[in-house]
Amino acid sequence: MRGADVPSARFRCQAEIMSVDNTRIETARLLLRLPRREDFDAYAAMHADEEAARHIGGAMPRAAAWRKFLQMPGAWAMQGYAMFSVCDKITGEWLGQCGPWQPEGWPGTEVGWAFKRSVWGRGYAKEAATASIDWAFDSLGWSEVIHSINTENRASQALAQRLGSRILRQASLPPPYETVIVDVWGQSREEWRARRNGAGT
Repeated sequence: MRGADVPSARFRCQAEIMSVDNTRIETARLLLRLPRREDFDAYAAMHADEEAARHIGGAMPRAAAWRKFLQMPGAWAMQGYAMFSVCDKITGEWLGQCGPWQPEGWPGTEVGWAFKRSVWGRGYAKEAATASIDWAFDSLGWSEVIHSINTENRASQALAQRLGSRILRQASLPPPYETVIVDVWGQSREEWRARRNGAGT
């Protein structure tokens, strides 16, 4: 690389980082944005809750939760997408995570979700997932969205159905979780858009 090219390359990198950092989605009640350091206390509390964490790796201590927390900012930096932090648009309260997720060896192009137990039953997961699926198809160009769901996770199965997904296949997760078999729910971009247009939304 010539010396004169170095500044322009640096500026391009800075522009790309700023573009990712500014990514946000607003819905009627929610703000979906990139994770921030101040989200961690609520995130760690969710992962310490055995019921809330049952199907997302199980309850874990705060130090382990910190290492897991860093996965999403890292994926945003390396891939340009990952799950969003989902916040109440009015109060700013951190509610959970939702969004695109495709680490190495994953069964497909996933939109996943996890919410703290105190806000279950309010429709936040469906609202956030709908916005995230729209964004994944429109901005990432995905042709399919999946949800990798444990066979015992009735709540997420019901949400997948409300989103219009169906069981496509079974798959194992990548190591070290290769013994975990999940139902892969999902739908194509065309199916999603037809359903959204038919619903008038």
